[in-house]
Amino acid sequence: MAPLLLQLAVLGAALAAAALVLISIVAFTTATKMPALHRHEEEKFFLNAKGQKETLPSIWDSPTKQLSVVVPSYNEEKRLPVMMDEALSYLEKRQKRDPAFTYEVIVVDDGSKDQTSKVAFKYCQKYGSDKVRVITLVKNRGKGGAIRMGIFSSRGEKILMADADGATKFPDVEKLEKGLNDLQPWPGI
Repeated sequence: MAPLLLQLAVLGAALAAAALVLISIVAFTTATKMPALHRHEEEKFFLNAKGQKETLPSIWDSPTKQLSVVVPSYNEEKRLPVMMDEALSYLEKRQKRDPAFTYEVIVVDDGSKDQTSKVAFKYCQKYGSDKVRVITLVKNRGKGGAIRMGIFSSRGEKILMADADGATKFPDVEKLEKGLNDLQPWPGI
């Protein structure tokens, strides 16, 4: 009986190893490079606080901020101010506590029919385009498309997505960052 159990255990281990090798081969051969981000010509720029066009940065550039907050927004002219006031109040207080802390908030207007971009641009004018940027998409790409566009235009070492509905409580960001730092060192780095 014992030799039979031993043979079954060896056979089971061999099958598990073969399955793992097969999965690895399939994953390696089917994995592709991230698809290119398609931007309409107007989506390659943002308006600075003075209303002048500037080229958006790329996620492939070296990070120049500690935190980027991407806010996908579609017809959010009414809810956006509450969220932006809370977020910017927290981020500004944190920067006063720790002058080395840097951040940016990227509002991605996902083809809104209302005044979302204008509302967000008022924050850009108040805080400066180094801290608040507004990307206005030519057409609605859906929440995932707006998030992707914001992430690919971010300058932060860490990137946080926050909905315009105010569900994210910004003082909790430090708890999240602590949790991420506790994971250090990152595998493979």
